[in-house]
Amino acid sequence: MRFEGDGSGVEELSWGQRELWEAMRRQFTWMPMGYALPVPPGTTVDDMVAQLRFMMGRYQSMRTRVRRDPDGHDRQVVAASGEIDLEIVDASPDEDPAAVAEAVRQRFCDADHDFARDWPVRMAVVRHHGVVTHQVVIVCHLVTDGFGAMVVIREIEDRDLVHGRRPVPPVTATEPMAQARWEASPAGRRELAAVLRRWEGLLRTIPARRFPGPADPREPRHWQVRLDSPATLLAVRVIRARTTVDSSSILLALFAIALARVTGADPLVTRVIAHNRFRRGLAETVSPVTHTGLCVIPLGDTTFDEALAMVHRRAMAAYRYAYYDPRDLDALVARVAAERGEEIDLSCFFNDRRLATRDLTEAPPPAPDEITAALGRSRLRWSQQDKPVERLFATINDEPDTLDYEVFADTHHVAPADMEACVRGMEALAVTAAFDPSVRVFQGVAA
Repeated sequence: MRFEGDGSGVEELSWGQRELWEAMRRQFTWMPMGYALPVPPGTTVDDMVAQLRFMMGRYQSMRTRVRRDPDGHDRQVVAASGEIDLEIVDASPDEDPAAVAEAVRQRFCDADHDFARDWPVRMAVVRHHGVVTHQVVIVCHLVTDGFGAMVVIREIEDRDLVHGRRPVPPVTATEPMAQARWEASPAGRRELAAVLRRWEGLLRTIPARRFPGPADPREPRHWQVRLDSPATLLAVRVIRARTTVDSSSILLALFAIALARVTGADPLVTRVIAHNRFRRGLAETVSPVTHTGLCVIPLGDTTFDEALAMVHRRAMAAYRYAYYDPRDLDALVARVAAERGEEIDLSCFFNDRRLATRDLTEAPPPAPDEITAALGRSRLRWSQQDKPVERLFATINDEPDTLDYEVFADTHHVAPADMEACVRGMEALAVTAAFDPSVRVFQGVAA
């Protein structure tokens, strides 16, 4: 299928692209993201062709590849036109088309990716008895993030726009090449300098170590524990109604306190994922602009509500200083570590990646017995892998009618028992703090 779009050229990787590029190299993955979902009845292959052509033409990100130049720099290359395949998969009459679509999604994710040759989009349609039933879309994380993907989804839901039955409005958000040019400008360098000053002040004062050490190393060494907790969702709704603090800050506070109880760390230091869409020109950009802010949380002898108010303030400051060139930040960390004479461990992360389920203000707060009853529906799951990850990465997942959160950790730094204690501790603290704001952060008793 042929496509063409506005804008082409070669630029340095933007800061957001480089952040992901370095993570991909550390973790040996091209970070595929996407879905396999049913399509509305009556959808045709031609509809899917129009959608793919629209995506490739409208968004420079979808036409972006990466090349390594002789000077050793990796640069983004945006094409003005090209060809891309739409795979058509015919499920046999006795197959479940949903299962076939999921198998295609997994195959797309498992396949190698050539950043210099392959387009960052892989798309397929599944037919059953000759009728299109499912769509599979996988996109490389290097060219978009969750919020950027939502921009694309909103626009492709407009069938008239996709099929060209009405004029396509101009893109007003900053495109990736323009982002890279601004970041290299004097204004971009001033922004970077302010962010690095903030980080340097924190790096010189925080404890160097995050975790107590390898108490129970395993092989494979990288484990994931995931807790599906309807009770936590109900409890967070109560805390949200009482304090008016946003649910993401509440979950960060629960994580920080639970992990501090496990590790004994105070202050608790974690990197928080910042979407950066509050910045000028980035609200509707499709390209990735997420970075991590450094959040330092001194807990001390406080109540939960006192800690929550402080966590919220510290998180807002961390997000403000979370837009930077990762090469400069890495150099800063190395310099400060050398001057301190010790490694500064920054490999603790918190990522609230919910998009559709963040707003918890619609339903009235539940009663205590409703929360207690929900505890019996919690579900804990484990998995292991050989691919490297950060030493600890906590994620809040986007699931309806529950709070689904996970801790992914290197067991050579965080024992599996401590991983489970962290997620279970988040649930227990949420249920207690929902109706007892005076619970102490460390003692766990009322003031």
